[in-house]
Amino acid sequence: MTGFSTNEVARICRLSAARLRYWERTALVQPSLSLGSEPRFSFQDLVQIRTVLALLDRGVPLRRIRRSVEGVRSRIPELGQPLGQLRVWIDGSDRVVVRHDGRLMEPDGQVVLDFALAPPSAEDVAPLPHPSTRAGGSSEGPDPETALEWFERGCQLDSEPRTALEAIEAYQRAIAADPTFADAHCNLGTVHYNQGRRDEARACYQSALELDPHHVEASFNLANLSEEEGRNEMALRLYKAALRADPLYADAYLNLALLYEKLGLRRRARDPWRRYLQLDPNGAWAEVARKHLSELSG
Repeated sequence: MTGFSTNEVARICRLSAARLRYWERTALVQPSLSLGSEPRFSFQDLVQIRTVLALLDRGVPLRRIRRSVEGVRSRIPELGQPLGQLRVWIDGSDRVVVRHDGRLMEPDGQVVLDFALAPPSAEDVAPLPHPSTRAGGSSEGPDPETALEWFERGCQLDSEPRTALEAIEAYQRAIAADPTFADAHCNLGTVHYNQGRRDEARACYQSALELDPHHVEASFNLANLSEEEGRNEMALRLYKAALRADPLYADAYLNLALLYEKLGLRRRARDPWRRYLQLDPNGAWAEVARKHLSELSG
């Protein structure tokens, strides 16, 4: 079994690749297979990712999900994949439970009664209100938990044009709570970009890279923006920076190959075309890559 790449999982689960990469970086979900040197997600990994999405949809904050996973791992280490076992409790709170040895228990080990678990429809659970009173940050320093809650809300909103303004507000609140949150800066930049605000997008990507010089998506997105503006040398440097940070980023190889082709540097495009095909042999550009490689070999 070869498993699924990050981009394939993102398409299957209908979430952004950047959001999934963030979950990977923060060890919420991890690919359990490999294809050569490339990590791959198994079907069971997909079940765990869908569990995260289901819990978020039911109003459980991501920080509670993380703590629940950590609690189960420490108290029930024999439960190999605890995330896929978590379920929301019906009382409308953010409590989650896990089944083990025929019993239901909370992640802290407390046994609960075995009834009314995981109702059939989300309407049966009262969703938690999104954070508001703490959203403005604190003079005492960054508030990573509040920032994470707003970041996740932004991720839920940024894929639809009709909710773009709400997504911008959510990411801004995440940054207000924790100004060092590079992923929030990057995602805010992408919403601005999709709204046609190039200057704001560039500033956000640059902020993300100042906070994390190895941020993959910020390098990649700023490379795209630079290429659109005709700053091809900068775009080349940024695509290469993205690949140094993540040598398995198929889209970066694709864009690098296309940029080399555009600049008339066709032979330099050979390696990125080849690497793109190795990583995404069934991707939308796979046939184009094979055609260019065939021409270069002819």
